Amino acid sequence: MSTRTIWLLLIGAMILSLIIQQMLKSRFNRYSKVGINLSGAEIARKMLADNGIHDVEVTCVPGTLTDHYNPSTKTVNLSEAVYGQRNIAAAAVAAHECGHVIQHAKGYAPLKMRSALVPIVSFASNTVQWVLLLGVLLIAITPALLWAGIALFALTTLFSFITLPVEINASRRAVAWLENAGITTYETKPMASEALMWAAGTYVIAAISSLGTLLYYISIAMSRRD
Repeated sequence: MSTRTIWLLLIGAMILSLIIQQMLKSRFNRYSKVGINLSGAEIARKMLADNGIHDVEVTCVPGTLTDHYNPSTKTVNLSEAVYGQRNIAAAAVAAHECGHVIQHAKGYAPLKMRSALVPIVSFASNTVQWVLLLGVLLIAITPALLWAGIALFALTTLFSFITLPVEINASRRAVAWLENAGITTYETKPMASEALMWAAGTYVIAAISSLGTLLYYISIAMSRRD
């Protein structure tokens, strides 16, 4: 793949990222106005109980879009906008995070792979930019340093792609449970599904951007060999 093609890929991913972020914000704002009877916290606790999970705590954390499941502490952490709100957007997010809990309980393979990579990727993320920078600057002296940076960045790219099935599967579990539990109706199920679809789109673009960046550094290293 030529450098020009790689740059077009990166620019395209950047533009798509902006579009998806705007669509995501628009859909969540719209569906935050569609009320339901249960709060995000109540939905999370009900979904866990319905799946026989009683050792995971649902907590409230500050910030926006800070919702996440922490398997090490066994907590579903919902942002303030989700924890206490009674609307379809909050329901979708809360159920999605509980989808990760169910994955963990059932030993979902992609989640296990992602969890195993977390310590390695954490180290790689903290060091890769410096290694790549030094590798580019010193490519004439020590080309192996750039390849070391590429190897570290490849781990973060792999992590991005493994994240995709984890997030998509959690959303599918969330939408299915919301319907089966009678929380969403014929009219509101597509709303929850669409909100989570746009959220998943952010992970897709992140993976594509990471791949494009990886290919860019590989092209630099390969050009040195020519």
